Amino acid sequence: MTMALIGFALVLLLAFYGVPLGFSMLTLGVSLFALTRGWGPALAMMGQTIADLAANDSLSVLPMFILMGTFIYKADMAEELYDAANSLLGHFKGGLAYATVLASAGFAAISGSSIATAATMTKVAMPPMRARGYSDSMASGCVSSAGTLGALLPPSVPLLVYGIITQQDIGKLFIAGIIPGALLGLMFMGAIWWTVFRHPERGPAGAHTAWPHRLQALSKVWGVLALFLLVVGGLYGGFFTATQAGSIGAFGALLFALARRKLSLRIAFEALFEAARTTGMIFVIVFGGKVFANMVSISGLTSQLVSTIQSLHLPAVGVILVIVLIYIVLGSLMEGLSMMLLTVPVFSAIVQPLGVDMVWFGVFVVMMMEIGLIHPPVGMNMFMVKTVMPDLSLRTILIGTIPFLFANIIALALLIAFPAIALSLGRLLG
Repeated sequence: MTMALIGFALVLLLAFYGVPLGFSMLTLGVSLFALTRGWGPALAMMGQTIADLAANDSLSVLPMFILMGTFIYKADMAEELYDAANSLLGHFKGGLAYATVLASAGFAAISGSSIATAATMTKVAMPPMRARGYSDSMASGCVSSAGTLGALLPPSVPLLVYGIITQQDIGKLFIAGIIPGALLGLMFMGAIWWTVFRHPERGPAGAHTAWPHRLQALSKVWGVLALFLLVVGGLYGGFFTATQAGSIGAFGALLFALARRKLSLRIAFEALFEAARTTGMIFVIVFGGKVFANMVSISGLTSQLVSTIQSLHLPAVGVILVIVLIYIVLGSLMEGLSMMLLTVPVFSAIVQPLGVDMVWFGVFVVMMMEIGLIHPPVGMNMFMVKTVMPDLSLRTILIGTIPFLFANIIALALLIAFPAIALSLGRLLG
């Protein structure tokens, strides 16, 4: 157990110094395994683990959904989503911020990535909000926080990775994320309302948009809805598997981009390269995380933690609250996906014997990741907004995210108190 604790400490230390987590977990997992079993078994374990994962057809879902989001991004769909949302909500106080949340939800539903959503919506939404007199804190906090919707709404990359780690049904995880994602979007709109209610100057109202212009703007976003219904509806209608859904979604996004004449040969190669680079990065983290988890398993840490928690006689809710505290600490030190790969193998072994639904637990873990994305000092979404808008200070962005951070915490509390928020839709669909 001491060996595993040393391993966790070294992983955090290396992450603090900027060493890529996948490589640090892979190296430490093999090295610490070798201390107890020898280098021969350690290298054999690493090779077998990576080979088994690479041969797992569930992993083929990941690059397909990433490619789908890349093609949609290249088709400039985000700007039209924002224009449509702005035409409906822009005339309210804080209307452009409401529109940013709504457009982020739409873009997240096809990109599956929080960081990609935050980066894209920063480019799309920040200039008009600044032009309308919105405060920098309000605008930057909104785009960095609304990007976290990409972690919950299908096709969610974190839910995909969680399903691969825990061998849970990816379709059930996708459907479980819909209502919590919608709830979080409503909470974000509530945070905007509260902010402009107290400080109207931070989000002035815009001009009304005539209905003909609204209908024209809405008519341009039918592709997002059609692609979403095709992938999720086909998956739950039993017409194809999750792997096939990813392939069909990627092909549909390609056709959509071609139909809009947004995809030249050069842009197509750029999209393929970006999808391959993102997929490769995630695969390295998954491989390293699995090797590290094997080391933790033979160390006895997981079984010792399970025995310790059982001896405390805590109810399942008590254990979940302890895990919340651990995730808040880890979220201030490391990126969300890395945190998931490091902790889920241990935490799932702890909560599963307590009767916790593992589909619900997946949504819970992803919501904790979302809090980490806007939680200092790491807050990857905040850094992404800073990268796209270098004239903004991190302090300004952090101040703007505080109302949305509270909204995230309220949504998490509701999910813990009422698990049906995540499970009811799946049960309804059988």
